[in-house]
Amino acid sequence: MAGIGASPHGPSPLARAAHFVWLTARVLEQRRFAYHFLDGGADPVEAALGAYLGEDGGFGHALEPDLRGPVSQPLHTAHALRVLESVGRCGGTRVERVCRYLTGVSTKEGALPSVHPSQRGYPAAPFVPVVDDPPGELLATGPVVGVLHRNEVWHAWLFRATDFCWAAVDALETSHPYEIQAALAFLDGVPDRPRAQAAADRLGRLTRAQGLVVLDPARREEIPVAPGYGPGEHHFAYDYARVPESLARGWFTDEEMGRALDFLAAEQQEDGGWPVRWRAWAPGNVLEARPCVTIDALLTLRAYGREIG
Repeated sequence: MAGIGASPHGPSPLARAAHFVWLTARVLEQRRFAYHFLDGGADPVEAALGAYLGEDGGFGHALEPDLRGPVSQPLHTAHALRVLESVGRCGGTRVERVCRYLTGVSTKEGALPSVHPSQRGYPAAPFVPVVDDPPGELLATGPVVGVLHRNEVWHAWLFRATDFCWAAVDALETSHPYEIQAALAFLDGVPDRPRAQAAADRLGRLTRAQGLVVLDPARREEIPVAPGYGPGEHHFAYDYARVPESLARGWFTDEEMGRALDFLAAEQQEDGGWPVRWRAWAPGNVLEARPCVTIDALLTLRAYGREIG
């Protein structure tokens, strides 16, 4: 396979993942894989992402596989912004239009709900319920605000949304892994770096104290998963510190991070992909999510200098 090598011991992790992606992935993930690992261009990624763009400036059509149907949603739009950032296209008029969509679906606090009521009538995972007047949540708002700040996007919507995120982060006393990840996505991008560092240090202590991270993967079965999570839906050091530059990297010793990365590398399945750890509720969501998870795993391993082929 052009651009991907094999070791004397057989196909490399990257070659095995490539076979899995070409066999199972949506066009978007195929284009993303080509961009990150085969010197592909950004234009094909952006073109594929455009298929999920709605007339309202948001993104829908099950871009985030746990929400089905055509309607735009904040979680889809956050996913789209992360893709745009990964290919250096998170800016300009395309993002201004996204900010107008975000303004329109925000709550009175200026924050984003995890699921906008427009989802009603379309299939959705049972763990993301649709309600008529949803509150603003850090889970949805933090990642969006973080990526926009990191890419120096300035829009009126960001001011109140940033204030909401700071207040939500400062108020966290008990939490769950996905909320901590959302807080980190905010803190890794927000301009006030000293305040972000102090907040991240506190969240790191909270995460460890509340058992929201498995520090020794070999003993993961001894650690209970968070309430409402699926069996085996554990979170590891790399789920928080996806890259060494993340503020969460300081939460873990080199030994703890090394064990986690060893475990991540070993999690590659026989078919070349990485597994989905959250609850499977429909055939489509797992099939579409696994290539996303696989690309994330490869990017994390490469970011930490692990050999992937």
